[in-house]
Amino acid sequence: MSENLYLKIALDGLWRNNTATVQLLGLCPLLACSGSVVNGLGLGLATTVALATSNAAVSLVRNQVPDTIRIPTFVMIIAAFVSCIELVMHAYTYQLYQVLGIFIPLIVTNCALLGRAEAFASKNPVAASAFDGLMIGTGFTLVLVLLGGMRELIGNGTLFSNMHLLLGDMARSWTITLPNYHKFLFFILPPGAFICLGFIIAGKNVIDGRMKARAVLAEQAKPVGSKRVRTTGHIA
Repeated sequence: MSENLYLKIALDGLWRNNTATVQLLGLCPLLACSGSVVNGLGLGLATTVALATSNAAVSLVRNQVPDTIRIPTFVMIIAAFVSCIELVMHAYTYQLYQVLGIFIPLIVTNCALLGRAEAFASKNPVAASAFDGLMIGTGFTLVLVLLGGMRELIGNGTLFSNMHLLLGDMARSWTITLPNYHKFLFFILPPGAFICLGFIIAGKNVIDGRMKARAVLAEQAKPVGSKRVRTTGHIA
């Protein structure tokens, strides 16, 4: 598979076809678990691992699964990997697992996972499918972390608090606190999540618009080469 195709997969997953800002899939966990950076990062990493592994597994069995049971098979594969991720988090990041609660097993119902399994992994080789899941998950994680950072900073006046729940004792001193800041708790609540996500989507649309305008101007600025005209025949 060419490098250009891998580049397209990366750009689609991270920006052009981002799950959260373009497709608007998985909004329930996106808005519910983005109250802080550590929550967003934890859920995002779990979703990314589930996407990459389930995509690879679906690609491996794509030619052996009949069309009549394709979707149930994909769901079972996704559920198996999510269960493994849940057990790992329960063992190594138990406190964060308790904070995220039901949204870890609910990764199974995230439309992005089944959508990528059906639209991409079931039609492409293993390596490309795993890479697609990795890029889609990374794009989702970046939005989760950005949204969590905005809500945590505006709502609590802190940033990177409780990172030790995911990264261990070395991250206990990472917390940044704004001095003399009056908490704006509205942004910790679900309506605040909708507003912050709206600003993120609006910002992306502005950037896309400017990039498109620059591309049009660059195209218009290209010099038009002269054309040689050849005439034949006799003019009386």
